[in-house]
This record gives sequence, structure tokens and C-alpha cells, in this order.
Amino acid sequence: MLSAADTPAAVRDWSRGDHTRGRALWARIAEVGVFGLAVPEEYGGAGPHPVELAVAFVELGRHAVPGPLAETVAAAVLLGEPPLAERFLPGLAAGTDMATVAAPGGCAVDGDAASLRLAPAPDGLHLSTAAPGPVRRSLDPARRLTVLSPAGELLTPDAPYDRALTWTRVATAAQALGVGLALLDRTVAYVRQRTQFGVPVGSFQAVKHRLADAKTALEFARPLLFGAAVSLRPAEVAAAKLTACEAAYRTARTALHLHGAIGYTAEYDLSLWLTKARALRSAWGTPEECRDLVLADGL
Repeated sequence: MLSAADTPAAVRDWSRGDHTRGRALWARIAEVGVFGLAVPEEYGGAGPHPVELAVAFVELGRHAVPGPLAETVAAAVLLGEPPLAERFLPGLAAGTDMATVAAPGGCAVDGDAASLRLAPAPDGLHLSTAAPGPVRRSLDPARRLTVLSPAGELLTPDAPYDRALTWTRVATAAQALGVGLALLDRTVAYVRQRTQFGVPVGSFQAVKHRLADAKTALEFARPLLFGAAVSLRPAEVAAAKLTACEAAYRTARTALHLHGAIGYTAEYDLSLWLTKARALRSAWGTPEECRDLVLADGL
């Protein structure tokens, strides 16, 4: 489904603020039940199933699907208790609602596209009803950052922020792994086609070593991701996010290098994955924050 959806075109439209293709793709993803994996059955979902969600998000990352994907998962967890669950979760599972959540003290992803905007504040979780602030530039043009005002309905004073962060990090790590796998596949295909001195550059030992290192890093991240999705222990999830995002970022640097540091990177589809790998590295927990959590737990 994703291969046939021309996601690069949808991503470029999304980056310009045109959400038509992205919303159509969002509806199809919801129709096959992806968002329902974070929503209990009694509210229209099929979950909660964190492992299956991770499997799906690897593919969403592999195809660079735009939109507040991990943020919608965060919203499903934050609103998962009655009476909020009855009110909001069916729309999230069905894809009729697209949600975003402001990071504490920071911006929200795609606040201009989301129909459900959640803003944490000292007194609890608010439904932001004010228009989002102007779009800010992001490392990934398809991650359109906006500031959300907490002015609006107070939904709950004690939302499960820690649990939501754990689920969101699993989703982000899975996306990053998919991004890294896509970058590796595209780079392997490229070095088989590009020739120098009459032979494919992929036959050079130095190129093979760079690709092997990227492949090894991604494969080491995979079991950490799925192990963390099984346990949902915060430290294990932080380790998985750190490993997957660093592997994807390393693969992105390798991909750019082996493509010859192309001077028209922004016009080349590879850039859609390059920039996403860098942005996901810091989303919902920087490498330093994840390392500190792992060390504090003694893993």
C-alpha cells in the first residue's frame, strides 16, 4: 500500500502546507488499523499492542510517511481513561482525527494539520482551542513545528505523561529504524549502479565497509526495539530509541557520503529520509537524555 502511494510526493506537498495527499494516506493507514493498535477494543481499536505498533511504524518510517504519527500515539495514551477515552479515542482509531501533542516547553509537530491539539501545562492537559502559532522551520521540512497555547479546555489534571512518553519513544524508535533501512536500501542500489574506473563503486572495499557498519548498527537496533516494545520499561525503551536513532543517523551520513555528497540534495528524494533521520534523533528524547535514563537504571 505504501509503495503504491507515492509518499515522496505526499511529503513534498506536506512540507509546503498542502495536506491533501497526506490526509488521504492517513485515512488509508487508519483503515488498515495502524492507529487502532494504540487504542483498546472497547473504543474502536484493536489494542493496545505495542509490538505490532512497532512493526507498523517501521514501515511508516521506511516510506517516510508524513504527519504527527508518534504524536497521535501519544494522544491515544494520554486520553486513554474514561470519560476522555469515549470522547476522543474512536476518532483517533478511525483516522478521522489527527492529533498532536506539544513537547513540554517546546513545539508541537504539525499543529496546523491536526484536528486535536493537546498542550501540557502545570495544571494538567489542555485541549488547545486557540489557533496554533506560525509554522517554524524544522530540520525535517515535513515536520512542521508550531507553538500551541494551553488556553482551552482542561481535559485532566493528571494525564499519564510517563506512559505516553514510553509509547511515543517506541513509535519514534521504530520510525527511525525504518528510515535507516530505507536509506541503506537506496544507497546499496545506488553504489551498484554508479561506476568509477569501469566498475561499480559498490565493489570498493571502503564502500563495502561503510555499508556493513550501517547494516550492523541497524540490525543491533532491531532486537532492542522489539524487546522494549514487549517490556515497555522506560530505560529499555530509552536504550532502544537511542540505538535506533543513532543507527539511522549514522546510516544517513553514510548514504550522503556514498552518494557523493550530492550538491542538489534537497531536490533528490533521498533528502526526505536524510532530514527525517536527523529530526527523529532528537524527537521525544535527545541522545543525552536517553543515555542518562539508561545509566540511571543501571542497564
